[in-house]
Amino acid sequence: MIVLGIESSCDETAAAVVQDGKTILSSVVASQVDFHKKYGGVVPEIASRKHIEAIGPVIREAMEQANLTLDDIQGIAVTQGPGLVGSLLIGISTAKAIAYVKQLPLVGVNHLEGHLTAIFLERPDCAFPFIGLVVSGGHTSLYHVKAMGQYRLLGQTRDDAAGEAFDKVAKLLGLGYPGGVVIDRMSREGNAGAIAFPRALLSGDSLDFSFSGIKTAVLRYVKDRDGRIESGLVKDIAASFQEAVIDVLVAKIFKAALQCVVDRVVIAGGVAANTRLRERMESKGSQDKVKVFIPSPSLCTDNAAMIAATGNYYLEEGITAPLTMNAFSRFPLGVQSGQ
Repeated sequence: MIVLGIESSCDETAAAVVQDGKTILSSVVASQVDFHKKYGGVVPEIASRKHIEAIGPVIREAMEQANLTLDDIQGIAVTQGPGLVGSLLIGISTAKAIAYVKQLPLVGVNHLEGHLTAIFLERPDCAFPFIGLVVSGGHTSLYHVKAMGQYRLLGQTRDDAAGEAFDKVAKLLGLGYPGGVVIDRMSREGNAGAIAFPRALLSGDSLDFSFSGIKTAVLRYVKDRDGRIESGLVKDIAASFQEAVIDVLVAKIFKAALQCVVDRVVIAGGVAANTRLRERMESKGSQDKVKVFIPSPSLCTDNAAMIAATGNYYLEEGITAPLTMNAFSRFPLGVQSGQ
């Protein structure tokens, strides 16, 4: 089966062609970072308008890279949620139009499920069950993944997502947007032990997260110095902040593996591209004898290949969505499309 995947949940317009849910024939992503940079974050109205401009050219380029036409496509998979509704609707409307004209089966895919199962595009040796951490600008959620479609939420952020905290701290330090990339880069030249920022591990066996406290701690640290911080100190702040966030992420995912008696963990989402997080996860996995699976950076950030691959599974199972399917800003894992 050859599936066209479409992703437009936030500020990336993406299309990909995937064969049999395993082989990426093409993957194209149009980023809107330059349009949102001056605002320090994604502006939903701008995102929607840019999706409208990009969606046609992106799909055409994906088809050209795959050396195929829409007549060769056997199914359409599109992100149904969660995400920005205006952005989601651009991708969904486009997918519906193609499905209607070409009389193709259509399926709505949960964006988080796409992230969790993207690993199978590169690592067929990864198997169920595993503990999955989706960590990005909008999500920090921990799941016990038993099989495709079988997810148990173990913990999630009670306030800011980890990626959101990166963006806000970067803005506070005047480092620009997106924050995760620049903090990752600057941290390599900073001292991660220079400043003792708090780690919100929460009480008892909780697998929830909280990152608003560390963001506030950075703000207070800067204010105590009247906002005057040298470049060397900025690097130390970035490194110390990053290490505090990573300490919590590492602690929680391996605690979940222990509690669920699982020897495999998968880290997905944009923050999973962070070099220090990948290094710490691999080190802890080796220490605890737990296999760690992390997709390549291009499959960590939003992309349509993961949507096509996930959609392929449901299409092969005969699960499709009607042309009346809607977008959902909140879309819990385990809720199947068709609504």
